[in-house]
Amino acid sequence: MDPALLELLRCPVTRQPLRLVPAEQAAALGLGTRQILLREDGRVGYPFDDHGFPLLLPDSGVPVPSGP
Repeated sequence: MDPALLELLRCPVTRQPLRLVPAEQAAALGLGTRQILLREDGRVGYPFDDHGFPLLLPDSGVPVPSGP
């Protein structure tokens, strides 16, 4: 993803910045096997669709499971 575009993207609910998380790291967080955009506070991730576009609708956010 273009870094300039990434700087413009924000969480549709809280307006927090998002960061790109590689698939391996997303899997370790329990968020599936694809890269995601993770909200700055680390509590919600936004997946990409089958065409590589981020799903940035409020209902598309996936809560990050909390640790033990």
